[in-house]
Amino acid sequence: MENEKENKENGEEKEEIGFMGHLDELRKRIIIAFVGIIIGCIISAFFIEQLMDYILLAPAQAANLSLQNLQPFGIPFLYFKVIFITGFIISFPFLLWQLWLFIAPGLYESERKWASRITFFTSISFFIGVAFAYFFMIPSMLGFAATFGTDKIRTDIDVNAYFGFVTLMILASGIIFEMPMVSYVLAKAGLITSKALRSYWRHAVVVIIILAAVLTPTPDPINQMFFAMPLFILYEISIWIVKLVEKKPKDE
Repeated sequence: MENEKENKENGEEKEEIGFMGHLDELRKRIIIAFVGIIIGCIISAFFIEQLMDYILLAPAQAANLSLQNLQPFGIPFLYFKVIFITGFIISFPFLLWQLWLFIAPGLYESERKWASRITFFTSISFFIGVAFAYFFMIPSMLGFAATFGTDKIRTDIDVNAYFGFVTLMILASGIIFEMPMVSYVLAKAGLITSKALRSYWRHAVVVIIILAAVLTPTPDPINQMFFAMPLFILYEISIWIVKLVEKKPKDE
């Protein structure tokens, strides 16, 4: 009885130590990730004028839109927001790497191999989504906003509202472009199948159209379809990725 009680206490003590060890590791990764974001913010702050003139304001200038500041401290707050968002985008691969380092000790050797690949391809997918939003989605939407309406109404856009629009499009596109990688992870975990994704294609079409209508600030169907088409393509790509996962040997 005493041995059983002692073994039980030792087991509970080890479990508690293991739990505290996971908490310490999580805190460590969060602190390191936060430092990575700070470094990204420092880099973006160093190039803030170039970011504002040649990147952030370039789509509005190309669409001949007039921007104005309507708040007393609008410009300083705008600069801080640009620095933070840009710092987050710059440090995104590093944040994913810290997440992988946290979960890696609990994975098998074979799982660590594909988990490290996921970190790389997830970052690539995110940056492709960011580039798609910046070079295609945002110019088309701003171009429509600039040409729509009458000459008797002057259109002056609050620069903070403009930045909110650009940020929403960029981050939403970057996250949406993660769909194939999310499907890959779920397929590796056995949570989804290509047959299930194919059977829910009609439901996915409805969800994508609603999502495009919500995220697209302009009511015209052209811009909404311009936003929805990549989602349809990504969904189809996700189905084929899941099929490739299913074809691989289970022991792999």
